[in-house]
Amino acid sequence: MSNPYSNYPSRKLKFSRESWLLIIGIVFIASTLRSPLTTVGPLISFIRDSLTIPNVLAGFLTTIPLLAFALISPFAPKLARRYGLEMTLFISLILLTGGIIIRSFGSIPNLLIGTFLLGIAIAFGNVLLPSLIKLHFPLQLGLLTGIYSVAMNLSAAIAVGLSVPLAIDTPLGWKGALGIWGILPFIALLIWLPQLKKKKSDSIVAPDRQRSLPLWKSPLAWSITIFMGLQSLLFYTTAAWMPEVLKAQGIGADYAGWMISLQQFAQLPIMFLTPILAGKVKDQRMIVAGVAACYLLGYGGVFMGSNSLVPLWMIFIGIGAGAAFSLAMMFFTLRTRTSHEAAELSAMAQSFGYLLAATGPVLFGSLHDLTGGWIVPLLILLIGSLCVLLFGLKSGKDAFVLPKQKY
Repeated sequence: MSNPYSNYPSRKLKFSRESWLLIIGIVFIASTLRSPLTTVGPLISFIRDSLTIPNVLAGFLTTIPLLAFALISPFAPKLARRYGLEMTLFISLILLTGGIIIRSFGSIPNLLIGTFLLGIAIAFGNVLLPSLIKLHFPLQLGLLTGIYSVAMNLSAAIAVGLSVPLAIDTPLGWKGALGIWGILPFIALLIWLPQLKKKKSDSIVAPDRQRSLPLWKSPLAWSITIFMGLQSLLFYTTAAWMPEVLKAQGIGADYAGWMISLQQFAQLPIMFLTPILAGKVKDQRMIVAGVAACYLLGYGGVFMGSNSLVPLWMIFIGIGAGAAFSLAMMFFTLRTRTSHEAAELSAMAQSFGYLLAATGPVLFGSLHDLTGGWIVPLLILLIGSLCVLLFGLKSGKDAFVLPKQKY
């Protein structure tokens, strides 16, 4: 497979001042894309008891953003081409800040509306940041994807670890513990302001930009989509319900929250290294095999119920999740030739993929309500891990989603 960026000899690691400002902006936007969501899992029992809602509705709080991702993702590249990538991301940050504030008011309608709004906002960042990186940093895809992925999950790890202490040990309560994370997108707004000076034409530009790419006809595109959806299903289901599973196994609420935080922190080194490694090899199937092995070890350990080894199981899950996420992001760029094509693949994968992921938290909670235990729900995570292996092996092959003559 030839390198489509061989015509960029001058774009090495000597970044200009404008490039550094863009990188800082990307990092801060990335920091807002998971922390508003991961705070919900450790607080589910507080929300459920305060508002007297069933487990299915509690699980739906994690599912609503995923549905928003599925609905909005196909429109993100189109809106970015019309209004400019930078302005589209700026408006999404405003919407994200508003959604977090509305959610923190605490009533059931506000909780649902705010959660849906922040899901819409996050969808734009999810879809557009990989394309932005491919457009401006084609020779540093692995490095910039690693930095962006680490920023996203470092903030998520801090948020999930602090959620319960903020709710219990401060006057904020669970409402304030959700609302305080609106500070991050507000800061990102201020940092992103210099990017608004760029012309709209500096955004996603391609000779075929008005054409609708036939990605839905590509088996490879569908494999990447399902891989994306499965790793998201495992991540969001784990974030939503693993604290409850651990508490049912005799672990305290604070400790359970910190175990999820440990899982998040365990993602960080591998999340940085995986894109760099994936960018250096033509075939990523060995990486996929390692991802699946970590998932199976981690979820298998939780399934067996050994409390003394819970930190180890969380580390395995974190390594698997970190590698899977950053690998999915890299597939958007490694399996495409242009930033336009990358944006379209990202939109497809995140639309259908998050629709698949949305079933996870609700199904997990429903199976618990039906069976009265966690054995059957945990089996879903083990089966999902095997499916990650199956579709990841297809996605990891050295190929493009569309043949060259298609665009």
